[in-house]
Amino acid sequence: MLGSQTCAITALELDDRLEGVGRATVYRALEQLEELGLVQRIDLGGDSAGYEKVDPAGHHHHHILCTGCGKVVPFEDPKLEQAIHGLSGRDDFEIDSHDITLRGTCRDCMRARAGSS
Repeated sequence: MLGSQTCAITALELDDRLEGVGRATVYRALEQLEELGLVQRIDLGGDSAGYEKVDPAGHHHHHILCTGCGKVVPFEDPKLEQAIHGLSGRDDFEIDSHDITLRGTCRDCMRARAGSS
């Protein structure tokens, strides 16, 4: 199920979709997949984390998170990737991996906020 996702999914969302599997089993499986480097944990703020498959070829995306409703939108930016890779070797560091989560307010939450004013 996780392999067919195009973006991060939380353990609770996985638990809701998997019938007959206990929540503890979902968390244990995600932990093991992360340790094996098959899944990446994405910090979604607070106590919430998303998980998504790791592409063996190294292709990945980043995330925009709405702090109002929790909506997560993937994005890619070649110039951002180029800038990050340009940092490798700087200050005696080699960049092995990275993840970027931008936080803000989605259009739906902005409309709801404007409508309640």
